[in-house]
Formats: sequence, C-alpha cells, structure tokens
Amino acid sequence: MGEEGMSVNIWGPSDLNYLVDAMKSFIPNAAMVHTHSFGAMENSDHTTFSNSEAGKHTDPIVLIDDEVVRISAILLRPRNSGKLTDVMNESNVSLLTSLAREHNTDQIHDPLVQCSDNILIKKESPLKPGDIAVLYACELPEIKGKFDPDKAASLGLKPGPKYRELQLGNSVMSDRLNIMVHPSDVLGPSSPGPIILLVDCPSGVHIPDLLSAESLKCYYVDSVDQQRECTKTVNCIIHLGPASVTKRLEYQKWMERFAHAQHIMAGHEMKNVEIPILRSSARISSRLNYLCPQLFPAPSLQSLHINGQSLKLDGSCEASSSSICENISAENLLKFHLRPYAQLGLDRSAIPSSLKTTEVVNELLSEIPEIVDISTHVSQLWHGNLEENHDALPKDHIDMVEEPWIRESACVPSENMGEQMAAASRNDFSCPKGSWENKVEHSSEVPACLNNISREDMEIILLGTGSSQPSKYRNVSSIFINLFSRGSLLLDCGEGTLAQLKRRFGVKGADDAVKSLKFIWISHIHADHHAGIARVLSLRCQLLKDVPHEPLLVIGPRPLKQFLNAYSRLEDLDVQFLDCRHTTEESLESLNLVRNSGKDCSPEYADKDYVGEKNEFPRSQKLKSTLFSQSGKMQSFWKRHGSPVDTTTVLPQLMNLKHVLKEAGLETSYSVPVVHCPHAFGIVLKAAVRINNMGKSIPGWKFVYSGDTRPCQALIDASHDATVLIHEATFEDNLEDEAIAKNHSTTKEAIKVGTSAGAYRVILTHFSQRYPKFPVFDERHMRNTCIAFDLMSVNVADLPVLPKVLPYLKVLFRNEMILDEQDDAVELASQQ
Repeated sequence: MGEEGMSVNIWGPSDLNYLVDAMKSFIPNAAMVHTHSFGAMENSDHTTFSNSEAGKHTDPIVLIDDEVVRISAILLRPRNSGKLTDVMNESNVSLLTSLAREHNTDQIHDPLVQCSDNILIKKESPLKPGDIAVLYACELPEIKGKFDPDKAASLGLKPGPKYRELQLGNSVMSDRLNIMVHPSDVLGPSSPGPIILLVDCPSGVHIPDLLSAESLKCYYVDSVDQQRECTKTVNCIIHLGPASVTKRLEYQKWMERFAHAQHIMAGHEMKNVEIPILRSSARISSRLNYLCPQLFPAPSLQSLHINGQSLKLDGSCEASSSSICENISAENLLKFHLRPYAQLGLDRSAIPSSLKTTEVVNELLSEIPEIVDISTHVSQLWHGNLEENHDALPKDHIDMVEEPWIRESACVPSENMGEQMAAASRNDFSCPKGSWENKVEHSSEVPACLNNISREDMEIILLGTGSSQPSKYRNVSSIFINLFSRGSLLLDCGEGTLAQLKRRFGVKGADDAVKSLKFIWISHIHADHHAGIARVLSLRCQLLKDVPHEPLLVIGPRPLKQFLNAYSRLEDLDVQFLDCRHTTEESLESLNLVRNSGKDCSPEYADKDYVGEKNEFPRSQKLKSTLFSQSGKMQSFWKRHGSPVDTTTVLPQLMNLKHVLKEAGLETSYSVPVVHCPHAFGIVLKAAVRINNMGKSIPGWKFVYSGDTRPCQALIDASHDATVLIHEATFEDNLEDEAIAKNHSTTKEAIKVGTSAGAYRVILTHFSQRYPKFPVFDERHMRNTCIAFDLMSVNVADLPVLPKVLPYLKVLFRNEMILDEQDDAVELASQQ
C-alpha cells in the first residue's frame, strides 16, 4: 500500500498498539497504517479497574458515524478484579462463583466473597494485554420510504428537481397550490436500517460484563425500552466465542433476547476446515497425490471429508443440537445481505462445496489417459525397481543431457568481498574439490549415510514454496523437519504456516507437531519468512500451559528479536531468542574458546587463529570462506563497533542449543551468512553418527537450506557433500538480471550451487508467484534435482528416487499454462 501511496485505518482496543508496534519492526510502510485504539490500557502495561470505573467499559464508543454506517464498540472485561455488582439478577452471583472456580488456575486466583445478595468483592488484580474483548455494533441508516408521484401531483407538484429534494428529506413549496409539501406527505413509511452485532466473548469470565452491558438494552426485545418504542431490531449476530462459552445456558438465554436476529456461530472450532476454500489448490494436491502418494500424501483435512468422517473439535459440532436458541454454524464464504432491503438475509451461493477425490481423479483420467500407467511406473520406483521407465513418457520428457555449462571449469579465486559479490553476479565460484564433471558423477552415488536408513529418521515437509506473498497454489516459505520420536524443527515460518500444518497433519496432528518443536530457525527478517511465527508460538503456549515445559528456542536475525519483544507485550510467546550471528561456525568456535579459556570474546581476540577439537583449519583460514569476513557492504558483525558477544547471555543459550540438538539426534547446527539483505543466513544441520545392525558406524546425513540468497561461495562451502540442499530458485533462467537486482537466484544458478558443492540431492523452492503451478526450468539441468510443491513430503530414505519423479510430474502439468503477472496485466489493459 505504501508503494501506491495508500493508507489504511484500523480500529481496535488499546492492545492494537502493541501489534502495530511489533509490525513496524519489519514492515517499512507501517507508517501508512493509522491506528485508532480505544479502551483502558493506553498509558500503562497493566491497569486495574475498580467498580466505580465499570460503567466506562460498557458505554458504547462510537468509532465511525457518517451517512453510510455507524459503528460503535462495547468493551467486555473479565470479571476477575475489583468490586463486581450484579445488575441483572441473583443468577449472576452463582454464575460468577462458578466461573471463579472454573478459571481458578488461569485468571481468578482468590476466592470471591459474597457480601450481600447482589455484590461480590474480590481482591483487585491487574488486567493483562489480551484480557479485554470487544463487541461491535454496526448500524446502517434507515431506508426511506418509496416516493409516490401520484401523491406529489395531487399536492400540486410538477415532476422535476423538487421530487429529488423531497427524497433527500427537504420540504418544498407546491407549484400549483399555496402550501408547503413535506417529505412525509409523498414518501411511504421508512424501514429501519439493518443492524449487525459482532460478539467476541472469548471466555466464561467475560460473560458477566456481556450480560450487564447497559448499552445493549436498546437491542433487547424484552427490554423496558420496548414499551417506549425505541428498541432497535438486530438482524444478524455473529458469535466469535468458542463453543465452551456460547453453549452455556446463560449465554443461550442472552441470545434469546434478540428474538428476530439470525445467529451465526463462527467460533474457531466451528469452521468447516475440511472443505477447501481454494478448490484449485486442493485439486492440484489431489492430482499430485494420485500420481505419487509417497511424496504427496492426501491432505488430512480434505481426507476427513473424503472418507466421510465428521470433524469433532471440542464438542463444537454439537452446538446446534444442544442450543435453546436457534442458530447456524458459520461456513466459508457465507454471506448476509444488508442491502438492498429486499435481499436482506443469508446467501449461501458462494459457499464452496466439498471436493471429492473421485471427481478430481475422473477429470484427470479424461485429460491424461496415460496417467494410470505413469502412476504405476512411479509406484514401481518405491518397490525395488529404481530405474526410470521412459517408455511411459513422451520423448520430449526423456532428454536429460547435461548442458555445456556443467562441464565448464569455473574455479575462480575469491580474494575479497568485492570479488565475492562480483562472482555472485557472474555465477563464478571456486571449486576446491575438483571439476564439475567429477562432482556430477560423485553426486549420483548413494552416500553412505543413506545405507539402510530408517524411514523414522528424518522427513522434510515443504509447507510453503512460493516467494513474496501467498497465492492460491503456493504459500510462503516454511519447512518442517520431522525427526519423529526425536521431535521436530521449523525452518522459516511465513504467514499461513500453521494452516499448512493443519492441512498436512490435521487439527490434532498439527497440535502435536507444534508441541514437538525443538527450535524454530528464521533465515531473515522479510515477512514472507517469519510472519507466521507468532501464531505458532502462541498455540504452543496454549497447548503446553498445563504441562511443565521449557521456553522454545528461536534462532533468527537480530531484528526478529525486536518483533518478538514487541509482540510479547500483546501475548506471551514463551521463547528464548538466539541471534543467528552467534550460531555461525566462526562464532561457535570463538565462544567455545572463550568457554574453555575464560578470556573475553573481543573482536581482536576473535581474529586469532584457533584450532578447535574437530576443526582442522586455523580460524583465520576458515574466516576467508565467509562473505562477512571481508570488508564491504555486508561486513562482518564481529568487526563492527560494539559487536563483541555478551558471553554471560549467549553461552547459556548455546548450551541450551547443544542440549536441544542432542535430544534431536543432531551432531551440529550452524548458520551461514548469505547474500540477500542484512542479517540473512542459511542453515546446516548434521545428524549424529548412527550404528547399524553390524555395529558399524554410519555417518549422519547433512541437510542445508539456503534461505533467500544470491549464489555465494560461503553457501557452497557449507553445502560441501550435503545429503540434501534446499535452495531458493525465485526466477527462471532468462531473468538473471532481475535475480541479481533483488539478490535472488535463478533455477540454473541454484542447481549450479548444488553441483559445485557436490550435494547429493537439490530441491528447488521459493518460486516467484508468477509461476503459480509449475516453474519454468530446463530439465536437462535436473540430474540430481527436484521441484518443490506445497505439502510435498520427502523422506530421507526416498532421496535416491527423488529426481526420477520429476519428468512424471511435468507430464501431470503439461496442459497447464504458466502465467506471468506482467503478461496478465498487458492482456487486461488491452481488453479495456
């Protein structure tokens, strides 16, 4: 929006300020967001309210009032502090008492004392961010009656401008009679404007404030105001509270007070998660699953509906049957029309229907009849026959001849940072271990670490494979590393990551995946790589709140800590942060030296040579292989003023990392500085040595993820002999100039990095959203490479098969057009 000169206004309770402050740490155009906060916490982090202030929070706060709409807010605070007065009836006394007992461990820590029939007193406690909920009332202006031209003529008016004035509510002088004509003389009866309430009652302790809100009385049909003919009719109420709140008898009786309203239960447990909103995305997932279920398991939420199972979430499905007030469950894209008045009410026309696998498969078979044989051939790759059957493929899919560039010698020395950056632009990288031909031949051999490896060892699940922003086919960056009984890791966490986990594992499975996390690693501060982290961390806090647990280790760039600190004012995230700078190989070696010697970790001391226990090179020699070791635009953080490591803070965090890695069965994990933006990193994971049935030591696998980067020598060095390298490939090969300008990689460059490093397998990801389904690539380059798709699951035991599947995947998309955003814009302009 900022680039277009647009701005947006956001209204919300005072907690909104914390959210916007957190966003400003990584959104450069956050200044274009104008916030209008209201409520009780503007000036302090913790505010205590007494009984005398209670009225302030039930009086409506008018947010917008113009000729189009009037929107007001009513604050609901948990009744867990101060002197609480029952303004309704005696039932609230017993309700508050039961709520106090029910929420004793969460919000109410002291017993309520009943001093009279209508008053409860409890020791005051501070409100925390997130405690205040909001009820919004949206009122449209009244609908004026229909103009009657016959009445106007009988009153001496001629057709013309005076008709319009009357319709606008202005009185006019008659043309033929000496009388004043008023709007009421020629207009039919007006209809009241539609009213909608949006009710967020998140917990039981908010119910008393909801029941006692004076400003809601004008909407009740059983109110005293009804007799005064000033009751407003509410047409629709959307309830955001969970079923555990909305199914309470007290809440249901409150709903009954709106006799004519349509109640829509939209609590998060009640959504129809098994029915996809983006049918085209679900369709592609089903087609991929048909072709290769080994790499593309059926999405768990979709399979619930396919198999005829009903989704049970905390009893929410029983909401309608156990309610005394008639209501309906919210559905995706359900509408409620407000205007025109004749269409007032529900509209189900846009609600997506279920997507049956049989329909998708039948469609696929009609489009590509040979897909049956192709699917059989793919399956054979997992059943002992690891040779491709090219007879099943068209001839244009068979050619896998190496390009001339694979045979080129590109051993260019890199003396300083300037040459490093120039080499990144020219695709010239040093090849210390030999020629590319040898690397290609070497990388085709199955590495020893994969010999008889268990399928319970490691699985890579690509949750998001697109760049910049989500599309209906590819979500933004996130990789889930499933270590099975040893836990899991999350590498990058773009927005929608939690939803992707639910699509892959189901609701309960996603909860288990979040609980099993050992650490989250973020490559850099761009929003498409970390905007989903707060939701994941918040869910983990919720899931483990009654279980003893340690804060989750989050490893990320320094600016991420600013975001997490700011967001933590809004809700607890329960994290321990570790800067990526302190997890590079060089930093870890220096800190090891400090821990062993007791000396200070100063910049000048960090420059000294050091041979670690498992390091065969002097430190100064190792530093030359990193981009940040030389002077230049992205100089070493070690050499910046004020950058010495605070060992008192960092060493405990690194000890925790060491403990976490041991639990996860990993020998080491370290970050690699890359060329993208300040504080941008890749990551290396190395599994611990395992012992086979013969008692022989088998080396652990090596996993490397590039994050966003230009091709660079530091990543090549770190990826040496990697078992699998996941490298970004944002642009197709003919957009190299754009890739250089934006510090990204092309497909060919990413493959070249893997070949230079001698990586056994390369998985390309982070594709521009201009390639919504299948990216542009030259498959002659893809000898050891595969293309990533959302929810693709690669078991480490399947790595030998992986590249052999790619030609079959291309057949699946042979009828699909690859859309370019710029071409779409040109086409649209030409049609206008």
